[in-house]
Amino acid sequence: MSKAPHDRFDDVPRTTGRVGAHRAEQPGINGPITLLWSAAVAVVLIVIGIFVSLVLMGRIDLFPSADPAGQPAPGVVAEVDTSYRVLILNATTEAGQVASVRETLIAQGWQPDAVFGSEGSTTEFDETTVFYVDEADESAALGVAEILGGVKAEQSDHYAALNDTELPQLTVVIGMDRVNGASTSPGAGEETPAG
Repeated sequence: MSKAPHDRFDDVPRTTGRVGAHRAEQPGINGPITLLWSAAVAVVLIVIGIFVSLVLMGRIDLFPSADPAGQPAPGVVAEVDTSYRVLILNATTEAGQVASVRETLIAQGWQPDAVFGSEGSTTEFDETTVFYVDEADESAALGVAEILGGVKAEQSDHYAALNDTELPQLTVVIGMDRVNGASTSPGAGEETPAG
């Protein structure tokens, strides 16, 4: 067989490597890695879905109102109304707090059978608060709050189930702030720092 004559294409340097389209599977991609990426994307989408659902149901408030909780609405005047029953819950580690608050309220005109409470608590509460259920109860709650030394009053139906009568009821939750030096003398209406 004769040799082909030399031409200009014989002078082009030969390159190593493959030329052209190759449809072979790429070596870096395999099943387990693809499965992990798919699972990660699914988890992210589920978390986003749960967050959006909570926002739409009102469980998460993206833009809270400027009014801080516990602040009285403008125009609401504190009023001492002894027709309310008062439930006192001790959320501190110190016994005897219920009796102290009860004596303070009885000294202000409440009937002894209208003021009752419980010393037992499994969790500590930071700030003494008077809770009321309806807006109509706010002035009475502010009155009790003033008697107890200007403590916070806050609307909540959390303790509404503890009212077993038709009479309106306020709930005083004694917090650690009362144990840590704050005390009130009956009728004083102001906190007295510990000496």
